Parts: sequence; C-alpha cells; structure tokens
Amino acid sequence: MKHRLSLFAALLLTLALPQSVFAYDFSAVCSTGQTLYYEISGSSVTVTYPGYDKNNPYQGYTEPTGSLEIPSSVTYKGTTYSVTSIGERAFSNCIGLTSVTIPNSVTSIYKNAFASCSGLTSLTIGDSVTSIGEMAFDDCSSLTSVTIGGSVTSIGNGAFRGCRGLTSLTIPNSVTSIGDWAFFECSSLTSVTIPNSVTSIGNIAFAGCNGLTSIIVESGNTVYDSRGKCNAIIETSTNTLIAGCMNTVIPNSVTSIGNEAFVGCSGLTSVTIPNSVTSIGKFAFEDCSSLTSVTIGSSVTSIGDNAFYKCSGLTSVTIGGSVTSIGYLAFAGCSGLTSVTIPNSVTSIGFAAFYKCSGLTSVTIGGSVSSIGERAFSNCSSLTKITSWNEVPPLLRKDCFDGIDMNIPVYVPCNAISAYQAESGWDEFTNYQCPPVDIR
Repeated sequence: MKHRLSLFAALLLTLALPQSVFAYDFSAVCSTGQTLYYEISGSSVTVTYPGYDKNNPYQGYTEPTGSLEIPSSVTYKGTTYSVTSIGERAFSNCIGLTSVTIPNSVTSIYKNAFASCSGLTSLTIGDSVTSIGEMAFDDCSSLTSVTIGGSVTSIGNGAFRGCRGLTSLTIPNSVTSIGDWAFFECSSLTSVTIPNSVTSIGNIAFAGCNGLTSIIVESGNTVYDSRGKCNAIIETSTNTLIAGCMNTVIPNSVTSIGNEAFVGCSGLTSVTIPNSVTSIGKFAFEDCSSLTSVTIGSSVTSIGDNAFYKCSGLTSVTIGGSVTSIGYLAFAGCSGLTSVTIPNSVTSIGFAAFYKCSGLTSVTIGGSVSSIGERAFSNCSSLTKITSWNEVPPLLRKDCFDGIDMNIPVYVPCNAISAYQAESGWDEFTNYQCPPVDIR
C-alpha cells in the first residue's frame, strides 16, 4: 500500500512540474551571432524557442536581434544535423529582429514562427520551403519586402496578416493554395498577381488591403480569372467575384458578388453592379468608408447580411427592381445616406437593415413589403418623413423605428390610414397623411 502511495505521489509531483511542449535539445551560436535553440528529430533539427511559456517564449533568455541568417546545418556532440524546419513560435515576439534569411535546407515554417516580429523589414524564404504555416508572419508590421522561394505550395491562414508595411509581393508559380485572411490588412500592398498554379483562395485573403490598385490572375489558371482586365479575382466556374480592389470594374458576366469580396476596401469610391449579378453576398462591401454611390442592377434579387455595413461615406444608393430581400444590417451605419427608396419587388427588410443611418431624412417603402425587421430603422434620428405604399400595413418587429420623432409625416394610401393607425407599431405615429403625389 505504501509503495502504491509513493508511486501516486511521484506521479502528482511530475504533473505539477512545468511541462515544455517545445523543449529544446541543444543551443548553438549561428554565423550572425545569435543563439538559436534546436529540437532533434532523427538526422534533422527544428529551430524552436527556449522557454516554457509559448506566449512569452524567450522569458529568461536573450532574444535574437538584428540580421539573422539561419544555418542550413548545425553540429552537436560530433553529429551534424540538417536544419529542416522553423518550429511553432520559434521567433514569436522577437521585436529586435530586422531581417531573416531562411536557408534552402528548410522545408516548413510552422504556425506563428515569426508572429509579431514588429521590427522585421525584409525576409528571404529559401527555395526548399514547401509550406508557410498559419500566421507564420502575422503582424510583422514593418515588413516591406518578401521573397518567397519557388517550392512553396501553400500559404497558410493569416500567414502575412497585418503586414502593413508590405509594398510588393511575388507569389511563385509553385503555390497552389492561399489560406483564409492570408494577406488580410496588408494595407500598403499595391498590386497582386495570382499565378496560374493557384487552385484555392481562402476567405478574405486580401481583405483590408486598402492600397491595392491592381489584381491580376495569370492566363491559363483553370479555377480563377480576371477577365477583361477587371482588377478582381473571379471564380470561373460560378462567375462569382471573390476579391476586388479600389479599381475593380465588375464585368457583365459576373453573376454574384461573393461574401466579403470588397470588405474594408477604403479606397473604393463608387460601384456599379451590372444587370448580370443576381446576388450580393454577406459583408460584400462592409466598411468601404469612401464609397459614395452604389447602383444595384435590375437582376439582383437579394442583398446579403452586412453587405454595405458601415459604408459611412455612402450618400446615394439605387436598389434594382428585382430585389426581394434586404439582409440583416445590410446598410446599417451608413451615416451619409440621406434618402432611400425600397422598390415594390422587396417583400422583407431584415433586422437593423438601416440601423444608425443618422443622416437619413426620407424613406420610401414599396408596396410589396410585408415585414420590417427588428430595429430596421432604429436611431435614424434625422428622418423627417416616411412613405409606405402597401395598403396592408407591413408587420413591424420590435423597436423598428426606435429613436425617431413619432410626429413626422407618414404618407400611406388614403384608404389605408385607419389600418395603419390601428396596427401595432404603426399606431405610435401621430401624423398620417395621404401622399401628395403617387410617385410609384
């Protein structure tokens, strides 16, 4: 019994001790003077970090600084090992690093390997690297130049996210996949060329790249194209525009604007959505703060949730006559919008669709609208008149017109005034009038 208790106590003591998932086997000084830490795996090694806390990997150790050349091999106790990978968080938060050269021996760069190296300005990735891991260079905000080796096949999710200083980028023909938000908020990037080898591009891969003026897909790509020099990435088989920039001209052959296609594109000033387009995806133009006018073609049937959310500069929107639904928060926060006419084709207006459109002075609601979502026009504090053409009062959800002066004129068909006055929600308005002119 005592023996069992002793074993149990020893186990508890072992579990209580700090455990290192990324324990290093040895360290060595490289040719550029920094001490690097290695983990042995057979005949090769992975560059790792020394500490126990992955969120503070160099606590108690000296961080590498300056220009770093990672060696292609390292000798330990008489054995020479090939350096084949840069481990997870190996140099994370090493803010004193200014440049890094990764040798041709390295084949993989793992997750967060150089994340938040805010002083890093230039990077050369060797020709043997095949994969750049998730968030490998996330928030390297001073990085201006990247040379990606010709063997890289995949660029991971968020690999270069927040590299706001990056001005130029060459994606080699070896790359087949670009992950979600791979270059998100690389705001100084001015041009992108997608090689014909790329067959997969993730969500919002280039969103928030406010400086982008040119997007080109090389001819011969079987999955994507930038037809007619449109400055956009189009998924060929579905005719869906998945990524655009400030100079995008949407071709007449495009049938849908993909989710988040222009999200955060602050340089975009006007958009004409052609008649070929039938749907506008979720978050498609969210936070395009310089967008002043939008014309939505006559074939669009749905405007997705958050489609124009926080387009604060938007002053004019023309909604085509085939739109049947306006999604949640579709135009919320469009504080510059002064008037909106919802056509007769629309049957439903989603939750908070025009919430906090503080500059909105007049709203015209088409005769087919049967329901208006919760808080749809809430906090549209400048509204001076509402016109509704439906003879049957649309169903109003909770707080639909919250924060609006209930004494403003509400124009409805003359024969429907009593119905509006009796309907829940509409009964809060006090100034019903017949329309001075039927402008339908």
